[in-house]
Amino acid sequence: MMTSVDTDLIRVLADPLRLRIVTLLALETLCTTHLVEETGAKQTNLSNHLKVLREAGVVETEPCGRFTYYRLKPDVIASLAGQFADLAEAARATAGSNVKRSCP
Repeated sequence: MMTSVDTDLIRVLADPLRLRIVTLLALETLCTTHLVEETGAKQTNLSNHLKVLREAGVVETEPCGRFTYYRLKPDVIASLAGQFADLAEAARATAGSNVKRSCP
């Protein structure tokens, strides 16, 4: 069981379009217009996904005139990566042992 991993964040990033948005924002800060062009998603659909990402703390916004730019918060992704690294390390530590929980 992955109790040490942020399952809410995994659910947020599990959506293919949101993962695509995060991937794009890892490379540069973009406005909604850029994201519509890059993803092919409708603006309203994209806005809904950006709202989910904002509420989850994955992205932050920067108003610029009549546009809003979105930036990925790398510390959130790094924290999740660290949680998975800890999980992998725990699995490595027990991989060599032959201890098994007995069945009832």
